[in-house]
Amino acid sequence: MTYALHRAVVPLSAVVFTLALLSQQAFAASRDRIEAFLTTTGFDVALESIALASASAPQMLGIDPDGFGSDWTRLTEEVFDVEDMHNIAVSILEQTLSDDALNHAVEFYASDLGQRLVQAENASHMIEDDEAKQTEGQEIVSGLIQDGSKRVEELKRMNRAIDSSGTALRAVQEIQLRFLLAASASGVIDLQLSADELREMLRRSETGMRQALQLSALAGAAYTYKDFSDAEVVAYADALEQPLMQEVYELLNAIQYEIMAMKFEDLAARMAELHPAQDI
Repeated sequence: MTYALHRAVVPLSAVVFTLALLSQQAFAASRDRIEAFLTTTGFDVALESIALASASAPQMLGIDPDGFGSDWTRLTEEVFDVEDMHNIAVSILEQTLSDDALNHAVEFYASDLGQRLVQAENASHMIEDDEAKQTEGQEIVSGLIQDGSKRVEELKRMNRAIDSSGTALRAVQEIQLRFLLAASASGVIDLQLSADELREMLRRSETGMRQALQLSALAGAAYTYKDFSDAEVVAYADALEQPLMQEVYELLNAIQYEIMAMKFEDLAARMAELHPAQDI
């Protein structure tokens, strides 16, 4: 499973709540089955990789992270606690994930191709040097385009299926908004914009951000699936477009983005312990 953050807006918590209401008519899966689902699909590793996104936090505030020293590592480990993020996801999935959707996803990801995909995705998620991964992915894409390969379009189709409702851009905006407002409230920065002005600023940058997200996702997919054949990439795109798989991804995307927003808010509040306030 592939996720990325480079990343009037509806709060993501409302998205999760809505999905919960929609899923109340279905029989929610048991906790044990959800734990197995997380491992089989690789979403447990995707959750763990959220902590890597904390590296972008100081940049968003115009702060040099090197000035924090070892305190920064300690703080991010406390805020982005893997067990806590895991438990939050499981609690939400217990109320929202239907047996039909769980069974469909597990059946695919438990297959030979599915497990090879999960192995590749898990390894890709946990690469700390995202810049190097992006560079190699971009080189792969350039080579495919020069060769006239249809693989690029299949990778794009895969990425569209993963985010079929187009929530990535809105999620990135919401995470940035909530992080900046929390940092301002805690005195980490002196934010000279109101919430509405900040939201408008983010809206004006949508075109560039959308393009950046699409290019990043394409390079990431090219890197992650570089060892898979064209036929396997097509088969994966086909699987991701199935209605039940779409249901799974809509839910998992909402959960991951909400956890990221929550954790970035917590990080902003805790950063006041490490750095004096400054203008932004």
